[in-house]
Amino acid sequence: MKGKTILVTGGTGSFGKKFVEIMLKKVHPKKLIIFSRDELKQHEMRMAGFNHPSLRYFIGDVRDAQRLVRAMQGVDVVVHAAALKQVPACEYNPIEAIETNIRGAENVINAALDAGVRKVFALSTDKAVAPTNLYGATKLCAEKLFIQSNSYSGTIGTRFSCVRYGNVIGSRGSVIPVFLEQRKRGVLTITDERMTRFWLTLEQGVNFVVKCIDIMHGGEVFVPKIPSMKIVDLARTIAPESKLEITGIRPGEKLHEVLVSEDEGRNSLAMDDMFIIQPAHPWWTADKYPGARSVPEGFYYGSNNNTRWLTPEEMSNLIK
Repeated sequence: MKGKTILVTGGTGSFGKKFVEIMLKKVHPKKLIIFSRDELKQHEMRMAGFNHPSLRYFIGDVRDAQRLVRAMQGVDVVVHAAALKQVPACEYNPIEAIETNIRGAENVINAALDAGVRKVFALSTDKAVAPTNLYGATKLCAEKLFIQSNSYSGTIGTRFSCVRYGNVIGSRGSVIPVFLEQRKRGVLTITDERMTRFWLTLEQGVNFVVKCIDIMHGGEVFVPKIPSMKIVDLARTIAPESKLEITGIRPGEKLHEVLVSEDEGRNSLAMDDMFIIQPAHPWWTADKYPGARSVPEGFYYGSNNNTRWLTPEEMSNLIK
């Protein structure tokens, strides 16, 4: 992406800011367009030092198809990170979640096709696998839209792929800030002692996205190999002296998250640091990924059957 024009939707969010930071440090694009609907957050980014000559701040909403068309003129790569992400908010405002997460994805796709963008890379979530809440359901729909849109562009047009990963340490939706706040009163709330989750840092997520954009052919869902941790162990790591209060699983919440389902495993390849879920009808073959191998029959990648688990010391260092 060096020397290219890149647009990131949701560019003022947790991922967007870290993405901009890493792109300016390591990749050096010709132009980096931050597309978001919040003028205050854009102003705060400028005041925080995000004022490089290559940056462009573009006010717009992914619900606004015409604004996206205007923003994507001359763009080479689009990273789609804009979404409504809070599970309770999506449950309480279902139509709004659909308008942003599904209709917004449709608008990004159409604008990219019309503008001749080379690559579009969309961020998804483990909650899109067998979704039990509306947020996960909207992200599953968005995944399907992006993957299938490769058929609209043909073999030489815009390429669409997705990434799917777990909980991000330090993001707005993370439970870690909640635990840090609850630690002040000495009681941390846990919904279920058996619960496990995948974890990675913002920097790890951004670096993975940058790598996948480079190697994508179109139609893949990329899944990083990342560690798991029990929520109860996370709570004890953050506040070892605090009391744990069990509140019960909330509506739409899972005991364990899955990043690759058993059914998806039939179309998945394994590499040293990732899994690649291939589209049902790829026009490219597995040899496009040197060293990739098929996963065994019945394979699925869940936070409870992971081979890599974070120790309390590792999590403490990541939080710091």
